[in-house]
Amino acid sequence: MALTALKVKNARAGRHVDGRGLCLLAKDTGARTWVLRMQKDGRRRDYGLGAAADMSLADARDAAAALRQQVRMGADSAAERRIARKVIPSFESATRQCYEALKEGWKNRRHANWISSFENHVFPIIGTRPVDAVDSTAVLEVLSPIWLEIPDTARRSLQRIGAVLDFAHIKGRIAGEVSLRSVRKGLPRQTEKAGHFVAMPYADVPALIAKLVAAPLTTGRDALRFTIYNAVRSNETRFAVWTEFDLDNAVWTIPGERMKARETHVVPLSPPAVALLRRRWNERTSDDGLVFTNNGEKPISDMTMTKLLRDAGVE
Repeated sequence: MALTALKVKNARAGRHVDGRGLCLLAKDTGARTWVLRMQKDGRRRDYGLGAAADMSLADARDAAAALRQQVRMGADSAAERRIARKVIPSFESATRQCYEALKEGWKNRRHANWISSFENHVFPIIGTRPVDAVDSTAVLEVLSPIWLEIPDTARRSLQRIGAVLDFAHIKGRIAGEVSLRSVRKGLPRQTEKAGHFVAMPYADVPALIAKLVAAPLTTGRDALRFTIYNAVRSNETRFAVWTEFDLDNAVWTIPGERMKARETHVVPLSPPAVALLRRRWNERTSDDGLVFTNNGEKPISDMTMTKLLRDAGVE
């Protein structure tokens, strides 16, 4: 069975086979190295690829593939070892290494947004290129199509690409630091000004609530009503759990780790909000699980509430 990143991390002493000759050698001392076992000139040989502490599973597979190709082409032993040591990961591989190293220190679910922006806008264009081949020109190629269309995402992508290149430099994948300061000079000026999201006129809200109450009850409609009743962000509703509520005193205490400002937020609950919660409490699958869930395990999608608004004719 092929190795996984988790198996590599927890590997005990011994030889752990990934496939096609690639193995992880783990010693009792804790040292772990990558080795490629191949047949050449009728003789079996082991080629050291590098320490597992410095080379991820994905990089080891890249190194093994490159070395196999060179051996088939007749490269000599010294050249083979140089090739194995010099294999440079693709930009996508380097990005995912950076992501795994940094994500634990991020708040909330920023890590999901971070990697998805690469998957949507960056990897399709430069993901397969060696990370040391990504320069200002390549980044300009990525950002040009989205710079004016989705400016916030484009600016964040520029910053995140810079972070990946810095990470690759620190890890020895890129010889020198890559400056992206000149990228903006090759892009048009963004004139979009930040502003508030469009809000429904408050006088129209009662009619929307009446429509939601009159419609067949669903988890999505309950979540949308609850969000409106309490004037909270949709994520605060979606990830609410029963232990945050004191229904007898009509209070919802949202812990700081779930708030954008990282401070505990106490919400007084109106009678309609309490009534909605009591009904859902009677249908709960767990005393401490999610309030707004269809299966007792996963929160509803943010798009569920958005679709309800669209179906109700709300722009």
